Amino acid sequence: MLKVRAHVLVSGRVQGVFFRQETMELALEFNVNGWVRNTQDDRVEAVFEGEKENVDRLVEFCKSGTRYARVTGVEVIWQDYVGEFESFRIRH
Repeated sequence: MLKVRAHVLVSGRVQGVFFRQETMELALEFNVNGWVRNTQDDRVEAVFEGEKENVDRLVEFCKSGTRYARVTGVEVIWQDYVGEFESFRIRH
């Protein structure tokens, strides 16, 4: 199975709407490692590593977000799989 890494930046109303928490729960469900955090410019940033199909599912989630989110943009930078993470966590 092909493993990939995606660096994702999500714009819009994505802070204070459980975006990080739901991203982490889905990452754990899909067996994707990495992290998610809020940025100082009101975006959400994440790095996902795992099987391509599962990383794609998380990227798709980021395009709509939680029920309270209003996503206006998603930037995805595909990178070579590194395998540096043992789990998924919220960074502060």
